[in-house]
Amino acid sequence: MYHTKNVTYKHNAPVNEKELSILFKSSGINRPSEDLNRLKKMIDNADITLTAWANDKLIGIARAITDYCYCCYLSDLAIHRDYQQQGIGETLVDMLRENIGEEVALILLASPTAMEYYPKIGFEKIDNGFKIARTR
Repeated sequence: MYHTKNVTYKHNAPVNEKELSILFKSSGINRPSEDLNRLKKMIDNADITLTAWANDKLIGIARAITDYCYCCYLSDLAIHRDYQQQGIGETLVDMLRENIGEEVALILLASPTAMEYYPKIGFEKIDNGFKIARTR
């Protein structure tokens, strides 16, 4: 467990779908915030969930899927608007990198609004990716 600036960071701490829904809505991230069943599956099926808490309130999350030996996909990095630009996202990413180790590549798909953010915390922009989009 980490502590900084009245924020407590936790590794794989329990998070419920209602807390996650509130965080997604308050962060500005585009996720299915109203679909609580889907959010529960997102939580349950993540390999790594790192969270940030202030006054027992979920204010940040990094949710990842990994094989722990070659690649890790950072599927969510969301910080409550009131706590953005305080280094919380960077701390969560640092914790994730520490957890997966040096042999594992950390990859993500960034929203257009976050394209300027990720290089600031150590990500390199790549142009050799492909995707098949969700249909719902």
